[in-house]
Amino acid sequence: MVVRGVSLTLAAVAAAVAVSAAHAAPRASLPLRLDLVDTSRVLKLPGGRRVPRPLATSLWYPSSGSGPWPLVVFAHGFRSLPGTYARLLRAWADAGYVVAAPIFPGESADAPGGPEREDLVNEPRDVSFVISRLLAPDSPLHGVIDPLRIAVAGQSDGAMTAFATAYDRPWRDPRVRAAIVLSGAQLGGRVEGGPPLLAVTGTADEINAPANTIALFDAVARPKFLLLLRGAPHLAPFTRPGLWLATVEKVSTAFLAHYLGDGPLDAVAKAASGGGSLTAEP
Repeated sequence: MVVRGVSLTLAAVAAAVAVSAAHAAPRASLPLRLDLVDTSRVLKLPGGRRVPRPLATSLWYPSSGSGPWPLVVFAHGFRSLPGTYARLLRAWADAGYVVAAPIFPGESADAPGGPEREDLVNEPRDVSFVISRLLAPDSPLHGVIDPLRIAVAGQSDGAMTAFATAYDRPWRDPRVRAAIVLSGAQLGGRVEGGPPLLAVTGTADEINAPANTIALFDAVARPKFLLLLRGAPHLAPFTRPGLWLATVEKVSTAFLAHYLGDGPLDAVAKAASGGGSLTAEP
């Protein structure tokens, strides 16, 4: 009982310090990019040379308030970059979240020698590394992020990464409290518990069949939500302005607001009205 009391006291002190640090770090002083490097793992370059694994990470911040804010770590798709999804990521930031989007060094559009899907299995640990670095005492975001309110999200191969980070053994990160998978599939691990899920797919997805995303929804326990976007293809619903993207923005922010905050649960279903078909198992 004494140990438990000490733990609670330390947690309260840590929370107070985090709030003070957040107030001491105005948004204008926060970095828009961090050139992170995971020295514990390597990236194999063309020609066989190996280097510490680079994870340059773009950052978006809420436009008001002083934090500490919840964190969403976003995983981009194959042959893509975080900027491809800038409208969606900015919408989450405007809704009150710090958004961190690493560039995966083996699968991005800028990958040395061209993107290689074989590197996908390394990305869940990339996401966990980014979370750890952002929360570290020497991070410029230390105290700016609430360590108890962390979500992962991703699209296409990035959705596979996000799902693995949230649910799959051997990659599951217990710090993740909510997950958003957009046109995804399973990476190959074994589902082992996990947080609330929002799965989204277009019914005309020509890259990852809708059945793949539906299988992810079926594989996890409640609470979970499945949003089907009628007639939507693979990428456009998450990058191109219009009804599909607007629906994804509204549903995902309502989902995050409920599971990382105190937003009403019924707002998730209301946000899908007119833009998609939502299956809800809260």
